[in-house]
Amino acid sequence: MKRLGKVSHYAKQGFLILRSTFAPALNDPVVDKNLQLIGTVKDVFGPVNYPYVAVKPRVKDPQRYVGEVLYVDERRKKAPSKAGKKHKGKVKKKRPAPQRRG
Repeated sequence: MKRLGKVSHYAKQGFLILRSTFAPALNDPVVDKNLQLIGTVKDVFGPVNYPYVAVKPRVKDPQRYVGEVLYVDERRKKAPSKAGKKHKGKVKKKRPAPQRRG
């Protein structure tokens, strides 16, 4: 669990806005001090050294978290999908190009 920052306000667009000392990855899970899932990181903007983070809340009353410290939970991160990786097993041979007749 890594400290993300303190929630400064609840935006009209439905995001919790907070300041952080690092730039978290998009879609990282965000939890409170009791490890309850609050939402996910949807945007990182502002200065590189001290960025703002927009969190899309998944709780009923997100305004109650204004002033609270939130954390990124590394344990809940999703494993990278294997869809883009190449197979290490059998290598499929390419067919030779057809020869021209004539």
